[in-house]
Amino acid sequence: MRMAALSPTMQVGTIAKWVKNEGDKISEGDLLAEIETDKATVGLEATMEGFLAKIVLPAGTRDIPLGTLLAIVVEDQGDVAAFKSYKPSDEEMKPPVGAKKAEEPKASAPPPAAAAPSTPPPPPPAPAAPPKAAAPPPPSGPAPVPAPAGTSSGGRVFASPLARMLAAEKGIDLSKVKGSGPEGRVRAQDVLTYVSSAPAPAAAAPSVSAAAPGAPGAPAGSWVDLPLTNMRRTIARRLLESKTTIPHYYLTVDVEMDKILKWRAQLNEELKKDEIKLSVNDFIIKASALSCKKVPECNSSWQDSYIRQYNTVDVNVAVATDKGLITPIVFNADRKGLSTITVDVASLAAKARAGKLQPHEFMGGTFSISNLGMFGVKSFTAIINPPQACILAVGGAEKRMVPDANAAEGYRAATILSVTLSCDHRVVDGAVGAQWLSAFKSYLENPMTMIL
Repeated sequence: MRMAALSPTMQVGTIAKWVKNEGDKISEGDLLAEIETDKATVGLEATMEGFLAKIVLPAGTRDIPLGTLLAIVVEDQGDVAAFKSYKPSDEEMKPPVGAKKAEEPKASAPPPAAAAPSTPPPPPPAPAAPPKAAAPPPPSGPAPVPAPAGTSSGGRVFASPLARMLAAEKGIDLSKVKGSGPEGRVRAQDVLTYVSSAPAPAAAAPSVSAAAPGAPGAPAGSWVDLPLTNMRRTIARRLLESKTTIPHYYLTVDVEMDKILKWRAQLNEELKKDEIKLSVNDFIIKASALSCKKVPECNSSWQDSYIRQYNTVDVNVAVATDKGLITPIVFNADRKGLSTITVDVASLAAKARAGKLQPHEFMGGTFSISNLGMFGVKSFTAIINPPQACILAVGGAEKRMVPDANAAEGYRAATILSVTLSCDHRVVDGAVGAQWLSAFKSYLENPMTMIL
């Protein structure tokens, strides 16, 4: 078993923990370990049946390159003991050069020094290291293999349980996915590869520099150097890519929130029996999605040689976690009711903070929202999430005095929310961005129009 690409952008992984122990029986699709990728903690599936003979790299091992040997799996339980003292060489740990990215074959027990071509029974324990032939080739990578999906004579597609779950959530026909498992069985990685097969702009290579020394004359121990997690590296790389390659511009508008706050209070009274409580952010997500349908140019992405305009509105909602910022997706937000949106957001936020998001739950999306109003921030500008064209930055609401010709004093108090739309000028012109903000403002100031 070697380190597999568990997300389309993954380059290295960290073993969070092993779920199976040495000697355990495993079946295809079983969860072997939890791997920390560049965005979340993802389960590593078994792609074969047999017994876990040797865990080569322990839990906590960091920044493991793709294709690195992780564990040894054997077909026969009697072969497990032969790997008790097995220590692979440096060459065996590395991905074999030119090896096919296909299924991992099961390892056989290490043969004795004068082994015949056929597989002999395992030798008694000996200090000599087994030959290099014991190391299996790497697992399937992010690119699909040419083998067809495994289909029975009755038309049934053979797939792992996790692959079926991912396909159902993404609405993917498994018969169109090429399987890389035994006899063409579709694995979860095959589904992720199929989802990410659309072209995307090349990411800027992260620069590597030496750590800056402390300030001249600073006493020893006056600073702490914190190690970078895979997530923090990815955040740094993508934000730098966005600010240096995307021509940002910003549009700000103030929105009166009194009607939406009154409507929210009424709806929460109705939903109290269902133990559902709507937040202002749920209305913002809904209004943003409807505005994207009305102004589809803002629901688009830059694809280098063309602009892709999406038919569905999948809204990324920024969630702060202990490890960094992540943006899970509320799919089809324009077609969902407010109660469904609030349930989705609560579930995704909880999974994000626990590091349990699956790649399909945060990779992709067509429009992003970042809300810092709950932290007392009045307004700010957000960095676009490439390849998307827009992100909405939401500040806090505050009471202000506004002109009102119908009021006796000529003015009245109103609850005002400031929002700023960051746009990619390659995709969205200034006038188009203004049209989107006008639609967004209209939906929030006249909330009943959101149900028309």
